[in-house]
Amino acid sequence: MSEMPRRVDKPWGYELWWARTERYVGKILHLRQGESLSLQYHNVKDETILLQSGRLLFETRAKGEPGELRRIEMKPGDTFHITPGTLHRMTGIEDCDILEVSTPELEDVVRLEDRYGRAGTSKP
Repeated sequence: MSEMPRRVDKPWGYELWWARTERYVGKILHLRQGESLSLQYHNVKDETILLQSGRLLFETRAKGEPGELRRIEMKPGDTFHITPGTLHRMTGIEDCDILEVSTPELEDVVRLEDRYGRAGTSKP
């Protein structure tokens, strides 16, 4: 295991990896106001998020569910379990800190839309 915590800069903010084992990963995502993660899903990765601070627009649609993305405004203390195949995107209404715990498949990201030119890739 590499030295923790580890900061990973992203176009929307940064991730602070505070745990990484063969069985789980723990991160804090700092999402800047007005920035968005890609519209994405994971084939295997299973994750749960907890909004620690700020306000967040969470867009989601369950695997195989037809129609538009459901839009949820999250506030501190709100959680969401993101199962494999679930479409999701996060946008900062305010600067946000998001606690994420997941299975360890960090490269399992299928990006459908991305404002930073990363669609279709697993680039950080």
